[in-house]
Amino acid sequence: MKLFSITAGTIALAGFAIVLFADTKVDYSHHTDFAQFHTYSWGRVQAGDQLWAGRIKRDVDEALTNKGWQMVPSGGQVTVTAFGRTKNEQTMNTFYDGFGGGWFWGGFGDDGMATTTTQNTEVGTLNIDMFDTQTKKLIWRGQSSKTLSGNPQKNEKKLHDDIEDLFKKFPPKSNG
Repeated sequence: MKLFSITAGTIALAGFAIVLFADTKVDYSHHTDFAQFHTYSWGRVQAGDQLWAGRIKRDVDEALTNKGWQMVPSGGQVTVTAFGRTKNEQTMNTFYDGFGGGWFWGGFGDDGMATTTTQNTEVGTLNIDMFDTQTKKLIWRGQSSKTLSGNPQKNEKKLHDDIEDLFKKFPPKSNG
Protein backbone atom coordinates (compact mmCIF):
# COMPACT_ATOMS: atom_id res chain seq x y z
CA MET A 1 0.00 0.00 0.00
CA LYS A 2 2.82 2.39 0.87
CA LEU A 3 4.55 1.68 -2.44
CA PHE A 4 1.34 2.55 -4.33
CA SER A 5 0.95 5.78 -2.31
CA ILE A 6 4.55 6.78 -3.00
CA THR A 7 4.20 5.96 -6.71
CA ALA A 8 0.92 7.91 -7.04
CA GLY A 9 2.49 10.85 -5.20
CA THR A 10 5.55 10.76 -7.43
CA ILE A 11 3.41 10.71 -10.57
CA ALA A 12 1.35 13.64 -9.29
CA LEU A 13 4.51 15.63 -8.49
CA ALA A 14 6.07 14.80 -11.86
CA GLY A 15 2.96 16.08 -13.64
CA PHE A 16 3.06 19.27 -11.58
CA ALA A 17 6.79 19.76 -12.26
CA ILE A 18 6.23 19.65 -16.01
CA VAL A 19 4.07 22.77 -15.72
CA LEU A 20 6.69 24.66 -13.72
CA PHE A 21 9.50 24.59 -16.25
CA ALA A 22 9.82 26.60 -19.45
CA ASP A 23 9.23 24.96 -22.74
CA THR A 24 11.09 26.69 -25.58
CA LYS A 25 11.00 25.59 -29.20
CA VAL A 26 12.65 26.96 -32.31
CA ASP A 27 11.96 26.14 -35.94
CA TYR A 28 13.32 27.75 -39.08
CA SER A 29 13.57 27.48 -42.84
CA HIS A 30 16.46 25.09 -43.41
CA HIS A 31 17.07 26.51 -46.88
CA THR A 32 17.48 30.12 -45.75
CA ASP A 33 20.99 31.55 -45.60
CA PHE A 34 20.81 33.62 -42.42
CA ALA A 35 24.33 34.98 -43.06
CA GLN A 36 22.79 37.30 -45.68
CA PHE A 37 20.75 39.16 -43.04
CA HIS A 38 22.17 41.93 -40.87
CA THR A 39 19.24 44.30 -40.24
CA TYR A 40 15.73 43.91 -38.92
CA SER A 41 12.68 46.06 -38.30
CA TRP A 42 9.79 45.49 -35.98
CA GLY A 43 6.39 44.55 -37.31
CA ARG A 44 3.56 44.02 -34.87
CA VAL A 45 4.20 43.39 -31.19
CA GLN A 46 1.14 42.34 -29.20
CA ALA A 47 1.16 41.56 -25.50
CA GLY A 48 -1.13 41.92 -22.49
CA ASP A 49 -0.15 45.56 -22.13
CA GLN A 50 2.37 48.09 -23.42
CA LEU A 51 4.77 47.40 -20.56
CA TRP A 52 5.15 43.79 -21.67
CA ALA A 53 5.33 44.74 -25.36
CA GLY A 54 8.22 47.08 -24.50
CA ARG A 55 9.97 44.38 -22.47
CA ILE A 56 9.64 41.87 -25.29
CA LYS A 57 11.10 44.34 -27.80
CA ARG A 58 13.92 45.28 -25.43
CA ASP A 59 14.96 41.67 -24.80
CA VAL A 60 14.71 40.62 -28.47
CA ASP A 61 16.68 43.73 -29.48
CA GLU A 62 19.37 42.78 -26.99
CA ALA A 63 19.51 39.18 -28.24
CA LEU A 64 19.73 40.19 -31.92
CA THR A 65 22.26 42.97 -31.25
CA ASN A 66 24.44 40.43 -29.44
CA LYS A 67 24.32 38.32 -32.63
CA GLY A 68 25.54 41.26 -34.75
CA TRP A 69 22.19 42.33 -36.16
CA GLN A 70 21.10 45.96 -36.26
CA MET A 71 17.59 47.27 -35.67
CA VAL A 72 16.46 49.87 -38.20
CA PRO A 73 13.17 51.78 -37.89
CA SER A 74 11.91 50.51 -41.26
CA GLY A 75 13.13 48.58 -44.28
CA GLY A 76 15.15 45.95 -42.41
CA GLN A 77 16.04 42.77 -44.26
CA VAL A 78 13.99 40.83 -41.71
CA THR A 79 10.69 41.80 -40.08
CA VAL A 80 10.22 40.61 -36.50
CA THR A 81 6.80 40.14 -34.91
CA ALA A 82 5.91 39.00 -31.41
CA PHE A 83 2.72 37.85 -29.75
CA GLY A 84 2.52 37.28 -26.01
CA ARG A 85 -0.47 36.05 -24.03
CA THR A 86 -1.35 34.55 -20.69
CA LYS A 87 -3.90 31.93 -19.77
CA ASN A 88 -4.91 29.96 -16.71
CA GLU A 89 -4.32 26.23 -16.72
CA GLN A 90 -5.85 23.95 -14.14
CA THR A 91 -3.80 21.27 -12.43
CA MET A 92 -5.71 18.58 -10.59
CA ASN A 93 -4.01 16.59 -7.86
CA THR A 94 -5.66 13.55 -6.31
CA PHE A 95 -4.36 12.02 -3.11
CA TYR A 96 -5.55 8.59 -1.88
CA ASP A 97 -5.78 7.52 1.73
CA GLY A 98 -6.89 4.25 3.34
CA PHE A 99 -7.49 1.71 0.59
CA GLY A 100 -9.89 -0.41 2.62
CA GLY A 101 -11.14 -3.72 1.26
CA GLY A 102 -10.11 -3.29 -2.35
CA TRP A 103 -11.45 -2.06 -5.66
CA PHE A 104 -15.08 -2.34 -6.69
CA TRP A 105 -17.56 -0.49 -8.88
CA GLY A 106 -17.86 3.03 -7.53
CA GLY A 107 -14.39 3.39 -6.07
CA PHE A 108 -12.34 2.06 -3.22
CA GLY A 109 -13.37 -0.19 -0.35
CA ASP A 110 -15.31 0.98 2.64
CA ASP A 111 -12.56 3.06 4.27
CA GLY A 112 -11.02 4.35 1.02
CA MET A 113 -10.92 8.10 0.51
CA ALA A 114 -9.68 10.27 -2.31
CA THR A 115 -9.19 14.03 -2.16
CA THR A 116 -8.83 16.05 -5.34
CA THR A 117 -7.68 19.65 -5.35
CA THR A 118 -7.64 22.01 -8.30
CA GLN A 119 -4.98 24.67 -8.69
CA ASN A 120 -5.12 27.52 -11.21
CA THR A 121 -1.72 28.31 -12.68
CA GLU A 122 -1.07 31.30 -14.93
CA VAL A 123 1.02 30.36 -17.96
CA GLY A 124 2.59 32.87 -20.32
CA THR A 125 3.26 32.05 -23.97
CA LEU A 126 5.43 34.09 -26.32
CA ASN A 127 5.69 33.57 -30.09
CA ILE A 128 8.38 35.40 -32.04
CA ASP A 129 8.31 35.20 -35.83
CA MET A 130 10.88 36.47 -38.32
CA PHE A 131 10.00 37.09 -41.95
CA ASP A 132 12.23 37.76 -44.94
CA THR A 133 10.99 41.29 -45.66
CA GLN A 134 11.53 40.97 -49.41
CA THR A 135 9.73 37.65 -49.93
CA LYS A 136 7.39 37.99 -46.89
CA LYS A 137 8.07 34.32 -46.05
CA LEU A 138 8.43 33.04 -42.50
CA ILE A 139 12.08 32.10 -41.94
CA TRP A 140 12.31 31.61 -38.15
CA ARG A 141 9.89 30.95 -35.29
CA GLY A 142 10.54 30.75 -31.57
CA GLN A 143 8.00 29.84 -28.94
CA SER A 144 8.29 29.87 -25.18
CA SER A 145 5.74 28.85 -22.59
CA LYS A 146 6.32 29.26 -18.87
CA THR A 147 4.47 29.29 -15.58
CA LEU A 148 4.19 32.83 -14.22
CA SER A 149 4.35 34.03 -10.66
CA GLY A 150 2.48 36.87 -8.97
CA ASN A 151 5.71 38.88 -8.92
CA PRO A 152 6.21 41.11 -12.02
CA GLN A 153 9.99 41.33 -11.45
CA LYS A 154 10.32 37.53 -11.44
CA ASN A 155 8.19 37.31 -14.59
CA GLU A 156 10.35 39.94 -16.28
CA LYS A 157 13.45 37.86 -15.47
CA LYS A 158 11.72 34.74 -16.82
CA LEU A 159 10.93 36.60 -20.05
CA HIS A 160 14.55 37.71 -20.42
CA ASP A 161 15.87 34.19 -19.76
CA ASP A 162 13.41 32.60 -22.21
CA ILE A 163 14.29 35.03 -25.01
CA GLU A 164 17.98 34.43 -24.33
CA ASP A 165 17.33 30.69 -24.58
CA LEU A 166 15.37 31.07 -27.85
CA PHE A 167 18.25 32.93 -29.49
CA LYS A 168 21.03 30.78 -27.99
CA LYS A 169 21.75 29.01 -31.32
CA PHE A 170 20.79 31.93 -33.56
CA PRO A 171 21.40 32.41 -36.41
CA PRO A 172 20.86 28.85 -37.54
CA LYS A 173 23.09 27.26 -40.13
CA SER A 174 21.45 26.61 -43.49
CA ASN A 175 21.21 23.08 -44.87
CA GLY A 176 20.77 23.89 -48.46
